[in-house]
Amino acid sequence: MDDLQYGKRNKRGDWAPHATLEAAPLWVRPLNVGNILRWLVGYVWPWNAFHMAVTLVYWYLVVPDVETLKNVDWAWALRLYAVNAAGILLFYGAFEYQLYRRRGQGTRFKYNGKFPADNASDVFWFKSQNMDNFLRSFFVSIPLWTVVEVLFLWCFANGYVPWLSWSVHPVYLAVVLLLAPAIHEVHFFCIHRLIHTPLLYKWIHSIHHNSVNPTPWSSLSMHPVEGFLYHAVALWHLVIPSNPIVALFQINMAGFGAINGHIGFDKVETSEGQGFKSHAYAHYLHHKHFEVNYGGDQLIPLDVWFGTWHDGSPEGEARMQARFAKKRERMNAA
Repeated sequence: MDDLQYGKRNKRGDWAPHATLEAAPLWVRPLNVGNILRWLVGYVWPWNAFHMAVTLVYWYLVVPDVETLKNVDWAWALRLYAVNAAGILLFYGAFEYQLYRRRGQGTRFKYNGKFPADNASDVFWFKSQNMDNFLRSFFVSIPLWTVVEVLFLWCFANGYVPWLSWSVHPVYLAVVLLLAPAIHEVHFFCIHRLIHTPLLYKWIHSIHHNSVNPTPWSSLSMHPVEGFLYHAVALWHLVIPSNPIVALFQINMAGFGAINGHIGFDKVETSEGQGFKSHAYAHYLHHKHFEVNYGGDQLIPLDVWFGTWHDGSPEGEARMQARFAKKRERMNAA
């Protein structure tokens, strides 16, 4: 595919799309039914449909029966960790191998023209971003993902929170399921803003931001505090009347879906002239500029409302630079 039909490349080899980012059309007035229907297709397919499919596989083939879940046991907890780790290894690893090791589409649609493996850096373990990110994912974040998973399954099994039945509450649970991505965005925005405060950024979030040029392995490369807070989005279903399948969907969307913002490519080619969008650009701009796009794709447009939205346009760049200039003035005055 010719990526220059869809975007432009600067002298450094960095690529950016022509199209600017937009919030969900639910927030645009007047409402445009056609835009909303087209957006709904992308809302479900392919990413959320994939997360739901994974969730059903977990529920029917991996998660133990309710009686087993009533008692936390190393056997089933370690089994969950093994499945989580294996799933991430296969899913993230497929993108990592095709795009970064094999470099199957070169730098076509790649935001940052460089590959991290070509440059050693002292900020990473073993001076390797790939090794650092891989180890932090599998020995920090995925274990914490599993801890959260074990916790909410144990709570549901013991009746500590309402376990609503799909046969009795199908419409309500379907609505909660459809709202799960919105719950994720609000949760992510709040914890993300929190760990961008100076002290927490220095000791916690800077580890994730070392990967200025992110790859799939960067997705879950986090400090333990951030790793727990990120996956704790599933614990909202201990507050909201829900069902363990919905909570599983919520945590799988966080775990498997973290790759969306870290693929590093705008479009992933699947065959000659064919490919699918990664939805990675908004979060790539966050890694590039640090203080923009704290949320996701603006399903709930919190960045728009709080003035931290960068849509990739020259106007978005100007707004960001003006905000940075005001911040410098305040710091200099202080």
